[in-house]
Amino acid sequence: MAGFKLVGIAGSFNRPSKTLALVRHIADLASAQYGFSTTTYDLHDVGPSLGSALWRKDLDDQAAKVIDDIVRADALVVGSPTYKGSYPGLFKHLIDLVEPHELRGKPIIIAATGGGDRHALMVEHQLRPLFGFFMAHTLPTAVYASDRDFSDYAVSSEQLSKRIGDVVGELAAFFPRISPALAAAE
Repeated sequence: MAGFKLVGIAGSFNRPSKTLALVRHIADLASAQYGFSTTTYDLHDVGPSLGSALWRKDLDDQAAKVIDDIVRADALVVGSPTYKGSYPGLFKHLIDLVEPHELRGKPIIIAATGGGDRHALMVEHQLRPLFGFFMAHTLPTAVYASDRDFSDYAVSSEQLSKRIGDVVGELAAFFPRISPALAAAE
């Protein structure tokens, strides 16, 4: 399955970050099941030019590379921390620099993190409509994780792990799974 690329983007600037840990966890599981090459980024990786860029041409090379990887990916895992019921503004600004046709038809796993269950619908009310505008294929299962789903910035909840397994399984509509023997050989 060499050749297919999955890019994860976490809309968080903090390190360590539960959002980045969640995005990496999902990307690693997808890579193991489908043989993707994977790269994950957070807003720290995008760098400081993002905040001052009015247009994509205003980005420095580092930020431009992240956006190029996002638009060239075969699939995306997009995760956002929840701030006041939505995604952070800098994350939205990154997405605003992507042209709508560049994500058309792309399968996207949407995920979010938050302090508690109160923010669980953020994935449905904020992220799904955002990527619907781009005519991307957000997968049916969305992933939301609260603080209790992590131990030392690692996914530790059995219920969350099951949900992640479900959404990664939904990628099979777009990509063939690799056999466990092939996965072990790679």
